[in-house]
Amino acid sequence: MMLIMRVSHRGIEGPGRLDVTGSQKKYTHPYRALALVLAAVLCLTAVTVAVSYLDLGAFKITAALTIAAAKATLVLLFFMGIGKTGKAIPITFITTIVILAVFIGLLFFDIAYR
Repeated sequence: MMLIMRVSHRGIEGPGRLDVTGSQKKYTHPYRALALVLAAVLCLTAVTVAVSYLDLGAFKITAALTIAAAKATLVLLFFMGIGKTGKAIPITFITTIVILAVFIGLLFFDIAYR
């Protein structure tokens, strides 16, 4: 099985799956949706910069990791096409990112209060 992505007049098509029989299942992402996701990622980047200037103490790292997890989730679901593959894969990725952010945040809390 091979993954295919291409640009058409309707938006970015992909990842399409080309199976042995030659039939292709397409997933399309309209340009408007991709532009909105890009705007959301850029806004979250601005929020990350704004949080870096605030004096939040130990919560600064937790806030930065939460924002980074949200940005990673948006990129995985929309730009990488994982959101169109079914329900199990996106839920797995989102859960993994959230758990990783929580554990790294707890690690920093442990280090901060030693």
